[in-house]
Amino acid sequence: MSSSHADPVVLALRDVPALLHFSLPQWETLVRQARRTNLLPRVALALDELGLLPQVHPAPRAHLESARTLAQAQADAVRREVAFIDRALAASGVRVVLLKGAAYLMAGVSASRGRMFSDIDILVPRGALANVETTLLLHGWQTGKTNEYDQRYYRRWMHELPPLRHISRQTWLDVHHAILPTTARLKPDSTKLLAASRPVAGEPRLRVLAPVDMVLHSAAHLFCNEDVGNSLRDLLDLDSLLREFARDEAFWPRLSVRAGELDLTRPLYYALRYAVRLLDTPVPAQVLGAAEIGRPPSLLRGLMDTLFMRTLQPQGAADGLASLARGSLYVRAHWLRMPPLLLAHHLAVKALRREDQKAD
Repeated sequence: MSSSHADPVVLALRDVPALLHFSLPQWETLVRQARRTNLLPRVALALDELGLLPQVHPAPRAHLESARTLAQAQADAVRREVAFIDRALAASGVRVVLLKGAAYLMAGVSASRGRMFSDIDILVPRGALANVETTLLLHGWQTGKTNEYDQRYYRRWMHELPPLRHISRQTWLDVHHAILPTTARLKPDSTKLLAASRPVAGEPRLRVLAPVDMVLHSAAHLFCNEDVGNSLRDLLDLDSLLREFARDEAFWPRLSVRAGELDLTRPLYYALRYAVRLLDTPVPAQVLGAAEIGRPPSLLRGLMDTLFMRTLQPQGAADGLASLARGSLYVRAHWLRMPPLLLAHHLAVKALRREDQKAD
C-alpha cells in the first residue's frame, strides 16, 4: 500500500523517528486508532527502543507510557498464569502446546513485544480433552458458557472446549484440540502440529508450535476467524514472525511445503500477499511464487483485496466502507467454518436469543 493510503498506525511503525514531528492533532488520531487495535504499547516500545520516547510531546507521551506499563503488567500476569496452568496439568501427563500470544511471549519472539492479552490458548490432543478438562476443573477453572446450546455447539462442532475462567484469578483459558473447527472447510491435522512442536527454553513441560506452524496458525487465525477487530495487529504479528524466522535459511523453503501438508495454502497466500502490500514484509520472490498454489480465482481475489485492505485498518480510519468490509468478512468466516445447513441453524438460534434478550 502506498504511503498516501497507508494507515497512520502502520506509518508510525514503519518510520518511528517521524513521530517526533507529529502535531498534536496527528497524535490524537494515532493514539485513538492504536488504542482501538491494541497497538499503542507497540508504538510506545518502538519509540522507547530508539531512545525517542522522552522527546515526544508530554500529552501523547503520557498515553504511551501508560500503555507500555499496562502491556508489561499483562505480560507478567500471563507468565504467572502459564505457570499455574503448567503446574495444574503436570500430573495429567498431557503435553501442552501454547498458542498465539502466550506462545509468542514464552518463546521470546518479537511478536510478543507490547502485546495485549485477553486470554491464554493451549493445544492438546483431542483424546486428552476429558482428562485436561477434569484436571482444570479440579484446580479452580470453570466453564464460562452455561447455556445448553453453547455447550453443545463447542463440544460437537468447535475446535475447543467452552472457554474456562478461573474462579479466583478471573483469568480466561481456551483449550483447543485443533486450530480450526471440525466443521471447517480447511482441516489442518493437529497431530502434525503437536508432533512438530518445540520445547520452551527452561520450561520442560511447555511447548510451542514450530516456526513454520506458528506462522501458518497465525495466518489461519487471521483469515478464517470471524473476529476482525484485531486484524491489523494480527497482520503485524505475521510480519514480525516472518522477519524473525527468515534468519533461518531453512524457513522459507519449508513454509509453502508445510502449508500444503496442513491444508493451509489459501491462508498462507493471503498472509503473504497482504503482509507485502500493507507492511512491505520482505518475502523472497520464489516464496511468493510457491504460495501461488493457494491463489483464489481472479474475481474472488479482487473481492478479497477490497475487503481485506479495508479491514486491515483501525476502526475509525477514513474509509467509509470499512464497516461493510468487516461485516462481509464476518459472514465469510462463518461460511468457512460451517456447512450451510449448520450455519443457517446456528445463525437462527443466535438471532432468536438476541430477540429474547431484547424482550427481557
